[in-house]
Amino acid sequence: QVHVVESGGGLVQPGGSLRLSCAAFGSIGRIYTMGWYRQAPGNERELVATVTSSVNDTKYGDSVKGRFTISRDNAKNTMYLQMNSLKPEDTAVYYCNVFGAGVSGLSFNAWGLGTQVTVSS
Repeated sequence: QVHVVESGGGLVQPGGSLRLSCAAFGSIGRIYTMGWYRQAPGNERELVATVTSSVNDTKYGDSVKGRFTISRDNAKNTMYLQMNSLKPEDTAVYYCNVFGAGVSGLSFNAWGLGTQVTVSS
């Protein structure tokens, strides 16, 4: 079983920065893709950013391009999201997703419980 834990959320003023972290624990054989998604009240969950393992290929949602940077530490099964120039519309619960294969070879798709990010003056 694989568990995912996010951290680093909080309250920040518009224009400020936050860094989110996500760590995966458990019977992990290999992680293929790690990603951040967010959901604001009344909205559907949307892609923020993803990063693959082999070539560190990254993908960003249109609303965060140029402001957010995703990175990962494969040795620690950890992923980060550096968020700069934050806007009130970035306010949401941010979820970490990890897709990979366990030591048994079976695939897994794990989600964290989320961390709240609030951008407000």
